Amino acid sequence: MSHTVFRLFRLVPVVWRTVRRSPIRSGLTVAGITVAMYMFTAVEAMRSGVRAATEASAEDATLVVYRENRYCPFTSRLPEWYVDRIERLDGVRAAVPMQILVSNCRASLDVVSFRGVPYDNLTDALDTSAIIAEGSIADWQHRGDGAMIGRALADRRGLRVGDRFSAAGITVFVAGILDSDEMQVRNAAWVQLPFLQEAMRAGGTGGDVTQFNVFVNDPTQLDAVAMEIDALFASDERPTSTSPEKAFVGRAARDIVHLADFAGWLGWGALIAVFALIANAIVLAMRDRIRDHAVLQTLGWTGSLIGWMVVVEGALLGLAGGVLGAVAAWGTISLGRFAMTMEGASIEMSTSVNTAFMGIGLALALGILAGVVPALRLHRRDIATCFRAV
Repeated sequence: MSHTVFRLFRLVPVVWRTVRRSPIRSGLTVAGITVAMYMFTAVEAMRSGVRAATEASAEDATLVVYRENRYCPFTSRLPEWYVDRIERLDGVRAAVPMQILVSNCRASLDVVSFRGVPYDNLTDALDTSAIIAEGSIADWQHRGDGAMIGRALADRRGLRVGDRFSAAGITVFVAGILDSDEMQVRNAAWVQLPFLQEAMRAGGTGGDVTQFNVFVNDPTQLDAVAMEIDALFASDERPTSTSPEKAFVGRAARDIVHLADFAGWLGWGALIAVFALIANAIVLAMRDRIRDHAVLQTLGWTGSLIGWMVVVEGALLGLAGGVLGAVAAWGTISLGRFAMTMEGASIEMSTSVNTAFMGIGLALALGILAGVVPALRLHRRDIATCFRAV
């Protein structure tokens, strides 16, 4: 086995020189693979982000209490005093009233989401992985217009501690930068609830909040607590609809979820294009190199060894295009920190290197697969047939 692998590695310089003899064809093939793998990696990054934002895990212990039959944050208004009744329920560890203000309620790549929370509840509202990378909670508390900015939002807007920025009709002072594993935290600006309520008072929202984030003691009791909350306010003037946070994000960003599902077909199309490009390049190369193959056989090269050259050529083309396309897509997404936001729920495109490695691996596998059939044909072709074809 090791001897066979060593022989394959020795073929790489020979195959590389062969590929360089047709620079235009090889270059166009690699360019096509690069574009296709760029598309595939970008699509897979989108789908990975959707899965991370909407797929529940056994550790999830957060519920979102929203106004029944309301969708955009502008239309969901609940009395702030609901929080006292929610916190008295069995199984509820804490409940945080939250005002949401977005610069655009429709699906968009450039949305600023403000989240107003009570003065002393910022830590409760954040997930356990959140850390304050810059600034401090004290700085946030000392300024009524202070904002703790999620890292992703800060990077997209080029914000630093001490800056001021405006969106959705209000202006805030950047008091700190938040890092978190939770994308809803990374893509929001966290401000004090009274400040945001006052800023929205012209719309009649003073004293109201958009939602309540409820934290339960036992994650297995999420559904039971949600039903209890909705039953508590079922006869109230403003009934509620309560769901786990991941399910709430999936419903709010339903158009983005559907878009990601459709984009999956584009990803499969990109993989088919990669296979077709490599297979076409190899078939054309075989036609041009019949004389070369005949000469190699006269020099003692076996049909299996020449067949392996074809497989290695397909692997090199797939690997070159896969690396260029996947790395370019990963770099674009990492630098751009793209997040699709709808109704205040954010879904980031995944920046995990695993996505890039998966794209490279698939391109390599498709390159090998595309070279198998031509390699088998060469393996069975004898020297006389090669010379007659010249």
